[in-house]
Amino acid sequence: MFTKIAINNRGEVAVRIILACQELGIKTLLLHSDVDVKTKAYRLADETYCLGPAPTAESYLNQEEVLKACKEMGAEAVHPGFGFLSENADFAQLCEKNKIKFIGPSSSAMRSFGDKASAKKIARELKVSTLTSYEGSSQDLDSLKKEAKKIGYPIMIKATAGGGGRGLKIVKSEAEFSEILESAQREAKSSFGSGSVFLEKYLGSAKHIEVQVFGDGKGNGLYLYLRDCSVQRRHQKIIEEAGEVYIPDAVKEKLYKDAVNLVKHCNYEGAGTVEFLVEGNEYYFLEMNTRLQVEHPVTEEVLNIDLVKGQITTAATQKMPWIQESLKPSGHAIEVRVYAEDSYNKGMPATGKLGFCYWPQGPGRRFEIGFEEGDVITANYDSMIAKVIVMAETRAQAIKKLEIVLSQTVIFGLSTNIPLVREIMNHKNFIDGSMVTTFFEKNFSEGLVKKEHSEDIKNIISQLKLNVVGEAVGSGDGIMSPWQSGAWK
Repeated sequence: MFTKIAINNRGEVAVRIILACQELGIKTLLLHSDVDVKTKAYRLADETYCLGPAPTAESYLNQEEVLKACKEMGAEAVHPGFGFLSENADFAQLCEKNKIKFIGPSSSAMRSFGDKASAKKIARELKVSTLTSYEGSSQDLDSLKKEAKKIGYPIMIKATAGGGGRGLKIVKSEAEFSEILESAQREAKSSFGSGSVFLEKYLGSAKHIEVQVFGDGKGNGLYLYLRDCSVQRRHQKIIEEAGEVYIPDAVKEKLYKDAVNLVKHCNYEGAGTVEFLVEGNEYYFLEMNTRLQVEHPVTEEVLNIDLVKGQITTAATQKMPWIQESLKPSGHAIEVRVYAEDSYNKGMPATGKLGFCYWPQGPGRRFEIGFEEGDVITANYDSMIAKVIVMAETRAQAIKKLEIVLSQTVIFGLSTNIPLVREIMNHKNFIDGSMVTTFFEKNFSEGLVKKEHSEDIKNIISQLKLNVVGEAVGSGDGIMSPWQSGAWK
């Protein structure tokens, strides 16, 4: 087993990896940018190393600096989490050359599937259904515009080198193609170090279903069942579920088979996710994420396993941590991503210092927290504060439990998306499980409409000497307000 692992990430995923390492008796080295000092991961890690300033190219995407840190600080392995260098085959290869274990698939496997265009070609070779697309090397405007016309609008422009919704744009007509292409390429370059994109037919009435997979690097693969990730905003998931996934059983079996065949084909190692669009009895391969997923906790809950510890032990031993026959899902789990943003202003990100936070603990409740009271949410990265996961016997019970948990969660200092998520959960299409990928766009694209406070609430606010956005207001009489004194806690 490793004695020290470097973690090249931030926020709640860095905390998640540190906790897994602690349980395995492994020391942790957190690699971070200079603005990520006041974070929970920074406080938990055994050792820290500043990679550079906030811009990702100068910190989390700086391959040479990450490698230098591992060598100088004596880390035998590096865990990339998700995002940043997690799907960068060049970095995985650099680690291999320098005898630093990359916790994830080999560089060759990543080149096969981490590159989305290559993955689609392999899927076709294995007789897996795919959407009409263009994955050619020509990246100039005229060539891509010509290919888009062949496919037929609407289409998706997708980053070749990464996922998570970054670099993914929908184009509805040729008139808007040029501007949207430039935006997609710029975002892909910033997020993954490569501006390469591919084009794909857009399907607007399908569910986004993914199969969690796992491999030992020696040609063996497992499927860890399904997740429904259809609730998305700008192609980034908001709510994810595992357990009761409402698609035909015959389709589920085909998805398991296809996903495992893809894993075996490239001697895949560790955790990965094969993503599909499902419409009725038809399904289409989208991509394979060659990394840990943000939504991995819901799979862990329904299967009672630890995917991060599984990643680490497999990287050290090349032995599968589970057998297929022992993996039997039970119950239903739902995850919500809690962002610092204004639910009443189209999800405008919020920045600043977090105030008092209260997470209502209890059976079947799990909180993956990246930032605590006094920490600062900056404008440099995504604004996710934490993830809230609930587990219950049925989906209906899980929805009810999540509503209770979110109603009791308290976060001071910054606006969050919790009001929006609660509205989503009360929508009839979410309750009956019929939501598809366009669900958010059709029902919540404008965010929420702010409601007037009742007279009672206005009086309370006035008495506390606070205004409606929670800022301290001087009373003029020299008396410190409850907000300033901390009495509001």
